[in-house]
Amino acid sequence: MSIQVIPKSKQGYGAFNGGEIIENKPIGFPQDGGEGKPYSNLFYWAYAEAKKESTIGLHPHQGFEIMSFVLNGTIRHYDTKLNDWKPLHKGDAQIIRAGNGISHAEHMEKDAVMFQIWVDPNLDKTLKQEASYNDYRHSDFPVKNENGISIKTYSGDDAPLTMDAAGMNISEWSYEEGVFQKELDENKIYSIYVMDGNVNLNDEKAEQDAFVIIKDTTALKIESEEAGRVFVISSDKKLNYETYSEMMQKRL
Repeated sequence: MSIQVIPKSKQGYGAFNGGEIIENKPIGFPQDGGEGKPYSNLFYWAYAEAKKESTIGLHPHQGFEIMSFVLNGTIRHYDTKLNDWKPLHKGDAQIIRAGNGISHAEHMEKDAVMFQIWVDPNLDKTLKQEASYNDYRHSDFPVKNENGISIKTYSGDDAPLTMDAAGMNISEWSYEEGVFQKELDENKIYSIYVMDGNVNLNDEKAEQDAFVIIKDTTALKIESEEAGRVFVISSDKKLNYETYSEMMQKRL
């Protein structure tokens, strides 16, 4: 088994508009610092919080899939596919499949919080596709209880959020005080962000806002002395295409 815990203090950092929006980044760009680097389908992961109402202006993307998960408050999104501002509230999610090109802008109301996560599909295919976009409401996502863990599934299984990046499952797990067991697939990498509370994951302490990477195991033990939540993405250890990060490494 392999487990890596990256506390918030060792994650990357970013800010927009003079600190109106601040971000800690479990997986960031080289200039952001931090220990987390791209792996599997995951290219970028930011936890963004609006200290004031603020807008990130129109900017372009190609190829990647860009997902936003609203953790608190309200954000609004504009892109050149819709030509309109669309609101998203706590529990909602969106995906932009950037395809052959799209530009978008984001507005965060004060105290809004979201994850923005970029995933890396097969760029040989997606760069030739038309850009597309979907909003999803909190009530769209199925919730089930498994061994005392309440699991809200965003993508994978029967969940509605569809993506070009293959082999990914995205979910949010909530639990009360106690010890819980969860089966894992040893062919997957599990990327876990601790949203609420402190927890032990396979006997490794992970405080709130820690990012945990687990692989090469078939079981996860969750031990918590308080109610908590974690955000979990499972992705393939081995991909059948070359990622953008791997392409860039070859050029160095």
